[in-house]
Amino acid sequence: MRTRKTADYHQELMKALQDPKEKAAYINAALEDADKRVLLKALRNVAEANGGMSRVATRAKLSRESLYRMLSEKGNPELSSLERLLSVLNLELRVIPHTHHAHAR
Repeated sequence: MRTRKTADYHQELMKALQDPKEKAAYINAALEDADKRVLLKALRNVAEANGGMSRVATRAKLSRESLYRMLSEKGNPELSSLERLLSVLNLELRVIPHTHHAHAR
């Protein structure tokens, strides 16, 4: 059972994740975690906040079951599915140079 404080936090998170800059920052923060489950949970939260899983799945041309499976703790989304999901959430995947390691030669 959720406590009132947890319910309030979740409600505020859902509201915040409707803002384009907030959802991008949230996903980027999740990408920094070595545990891919953090990213998958973040993507579930963003999808929930932006129309719900069913609506997002339809817009991304994915079945609802496929979207749930892809974003489950054991999910392993294909790049094309991830790109479609990000696109309907008005986000995009980018690669930037990593500045903390020496360049590979």
